[in-house]
Amino acid sequence: MVCLGNICRSPLAHGILQHKAYAENIAIEVDSAGTGSWHIGSAPDIRSIEVADKHGIDIRHQKARQFTTHDFNKFDHIYVMDKSNFSDVVRLASTQNDVDKVELILQHLNSENPPSVPDPYYGGNDGFENVYQLLDAACQKVIDKIKQNL
Repeated sequence: MVCLGNICRSPLAHGILQHKAYAENIAIEVDSAGTGSWHIGSAPDIRSIEVADKHGIDIRHQKARQFTTHDFNKFDHIYVMDKSNFSDVVRLASTQNDVDKVELILQHLNSENPPSVPDPYYGGNDGFENVYQLLDAACQKVIDKIKQNL
């Protein structure tokens, strides 16, 4: 799960997918990162922590890190939150296989014209709830797809 700073959207997506996988007894590794380096080592934004907690998910122990080329080797799928993140991650790819791993997370909700997950950082708490709901629906589609392939 990749966003810009790894403190708002991607920690939520990370926590949601991990929570859903655990509930379904699916063993997958989930992580998150940011394309930028501003928040390395920081906990998620308190508003992301609060909205996750409201839905029974604990993300407070996550620590922000920056996406690296090593992530292409470590992960089968790289879900990005918006088109800018997509471009930044694809720019680091060294093979077509790396590029093929990257997709917009909301592609799972609208494959024809996937929207970006809005960045709630400068908005109010409603923005974080909206982001949670979008990511929850998309992560459920990811889990459903994984279950089909088991």
